[in-house]
Order: sequence, then structure tokens, then C-alpha cells
Amino acid sequence: MNSPSILIIIVTWNKKDYVLDLLHSLDKLDYPREALDVVVVDNSSQDGTAEAIKKHYPAIHLLCNAENLGGTGGFNTGLAWAFQQPLDRYRYLWLLDNDVLVHRAALNELVALLESQSDIAIAGSTMMQLDYPWRINEMGAYLDRGLGQLVLNRHLQEIPLWRGINVVELLSMPADLSQQLMHCQPYMDVDYVAAASLLIRSEVAREAGLWRDYFIHFDDVEWCLRIRAQGGRVVVSARSLIWHLSAAAKVPTWVLYYDNRNILDLLKTHGATARDLHRIKTYILKKSVYYHLIGKSDLAQLHDAAISDFEQNRLGKKAISLDYAYQPNQKLIEVLMDNSIKTILISFTVDLQATKVQESFARALLQRRDLTVYYLAVQGKPLPYQLPNAQFITIAASRGRRLWHYWQMRGRYDLVVQSDYATLPLLSWLAKEIVFINDEGFCRRPKPNINAVWNAGWRWLRNRLGVG
Repeated sequence: MNSPSILIIIVTWNKKDYVLDLLHSLDKLDYPREALDVVVVDNSSQDGTAEAIKKHYPAIHLLCNAENLGGTGGFNTGLAWAFQQPLDRYRYLWLLDNDVLVHRAALNELVALLESQSDIAIAGSTMMQLDYPWRINEMGAYLDRGLGQLVLNRHLQEIPLWRGINVVELLSMPADLSQQLMHCQPYMDVDYVAAASLLIRSEVAREAGLWRDYFIHFDDVEWCLRIRAQGGRVVVSARSLIWHLSAAAKVPTWVLYYDNRNILDLLKTHGATARDLHRIKTYILKKSVYYHLIGKSDLAQLHDAAISDFEQNRLGKKAISLDYAYQPNQKLIEVLMDNSIKTILISFTVDLQATKVQESFARALLQRRDLTVYYLAVQGKPLPYQLPNAQFITIAASRGRRLWHYWQMRGRYDLVVQSDYATLPLLSWLAKEIVFINDEGFCRRPKPNINAVWNAGWRWLRNRLGVG
């Protein structure tokens, strides 16, 4: 029997090495190569992506957009091309993220599902974490309409027998998670599966039409909800696996605007009540207060802009300009050598090894005799030794008593170093400046502004009380 013909659609932007790795993994699929066509949509990459694909994969259909249209515009470019083809050319369309690796049986398992059950419109793969290959990122997801949040199925659940095995080996090993996990069926119905690996019937895609113009985030969620509303089932396979970079090390910045605007539009589009939307707007304004409180006022303003643009029915790409940019962590030495900074306090949540800045601190302390670095430590917990001759400031374990300690510490430091992954809000108020740091970069910012916090809090309270 001939295998169904499939068009693979990949969208990429400035991830040349990742997309080449993906294309290499597609070459190893068990699925017959003659039944596959590949379209790569390049969103105006500046890293030589298009040239590399032309060189190494000349048979691939390469569609080049004149500008970065985001995930939405990129996939819509690929879908529009697919819809122009003869109706019987492709039975299925397989949408893939550019930074995934696919198991050799991933496509076979998705096709088997759609071939065996005619009421399934979409089948998606279980997404494993590329940086922790034995850990599930999501096995499909559900939408909490009350909170406006995605609930990732089996998020962070681990496959114990796979621990320590690298992803290259796992790509060709037997990979049926229904045999590895308790109470896990071969497939299950969900609200949505990510377009990181989504197989859809071609006629269903044509009927549903192009993605809603969100630019990025929640566009695949809205498409799945739309198709479910039309009577199609959306399922995730426990036998089809892909590996994707986890979001654990990614710190949201400008994407916060799209996350908040798009979830509001998605919920309104799919029947949310005015009361539900009001509650979620209140929650978004509460998050705005938090970002002002920790000293990220430009990110706080993105939440306000998201609500404003939603209320004015503005979608698509937005010109976003942030006041403060992240720099590579190796440039932190320039901050540490700034003579205006003489006293630094490092939060106990900062890992100098993981962020690769331990050497920068050690060198700065040796070269600058006027520089003093303290660690914040918590009473009753092990001291966070990360530098030679470490000095500590100990605070109480109870949150209530910490407030008094923070009050006593105010104004003593020129710089506080905070972790982007575990920020301590009140710590941002103790110094003239803050450095927020993560595994990839750091951002230097001034301390929070009390007036901005007050105004944001007042907006949140008025919205919560329903005051115009």
C-alpha cells in the first residue's frame, strides 16, 4: 500500500544550525522519502539560513519572506502555499518548529492515528526537552479558560530509564511512552498540540483556513480550538516523540506583550464571558504591578499595552522598543570594573557557575581593592559559597522578619545582583542599580520607581473594583 503523501512545513528565523539539525533528523525518518515534500519558510534570517539550505538541501522548497512575520506569518506563508496545490497532492500537512529533533518513528505514529480514526483532525507529538532528553515538556495541553493559562499535560515528568542517555541515541531507540509511564494510553484527546509537531488532514486545514494573526504565541492554540469547534478531535500521541529546547532557561521580555494580548483575544474569540475577560485583565494588571515592583518597568508597560491593544482589536506585529537590553554574560566584567560601583550584594538565588560569571567576579575582586561583594544568605540554610574569601549578609528565614532586615539594609549597596529565574522583589529596592542575570545574559537597570508602582497598583485596584 502506498504511504500517504505529506507536506512538511517548517518556519525558521536566524536559527541556521538548529534547522539544519532538524532537516538531518528528517532524513532518518522511517517514513518513505518519496512520499514527503518539505517547505521551509525563512522569515528574513540574517545568519545565512537560506544559503545553507540551498547548498545542503537543494530539493527543498524554500519560501523567503521579505521580513520577519513571526510564527503566525511564517506558517501562514507555508499553509497558503499548500492550499494552492492540487487538492489531492497532499493528504496531510506536518507542521514543525525549526529547533526540534524528531524521533525516527514520530511521523509514522502520527499517520497511523489519522489513518485509523477518521474523526481525528489533528495528531501531535509528545514534546521532550532537548536539554534534559529524559524529561517531558508537554504531552499536549489543556486551556484553563478561567485563568487564561495553558495546563501542560505531564509537564516535567521523567522517564527514569532514559536518564543519562543523550538525545542522539534516543532518536532511534524504541520510544513508546505508554509502556514507560503509569496510566498512559497510546494517545489522548487534548485541547491543543503545539505546532512544534502537528499533523493535520489537508482538507481540515483548508476548511479551517489560515492562523489568526497573533505574530507569535497562542496562534496554534487558537487553530486547534477552532478545529475542535468544527467537530474535529485533537489528540496527542505517546508513541510519537520530538525533542525541543525547554523554556526553563528562557526569560520572557518583549514576548510578554503577545502572551497577554493574544490570550485575551483567543478567549474572547472562543466565547469567554465579559466577567472572565475582566478577571484575566485584572490578573494581567497585577503582573504589571509585579514588574514595576522588581524594577522592570518597561516590561510592566507591555502588560498595559496588551490590554489597550486588545480592547482596540489590534492584532499582528507590534513595534516594541524596550528601555534596557540584555548583554552576554561575559560582558558583566565591564560593570564590575565600573568605579562608581563599590559595594555589591548578590542574591542567594544567583548561581555564578551556571551563569558563567564566577571568574568575572573573582578577577574584579583581585583588581579592585575598593570593591566589596556580599552574598545574601538565609538563616538556617547552608551558606552559598561561590567565591574565595566570601562575605555574607544573613537574613531571617521567615518572610515577616525579612522585611525588617531589608529595611535595615536599604541604601548600603551600589548594586544588587538578582536572578531572573527567582527574583526577590524587595531586594531590588536596596541599591541604586540592579543587575538581572540568567544563564544567557544580564540586564542592568535602575532601582524601582515608587510612583510607577503606586500608579500601577491603583490601575489594578480600580480594575478589580470595576471602577472606570
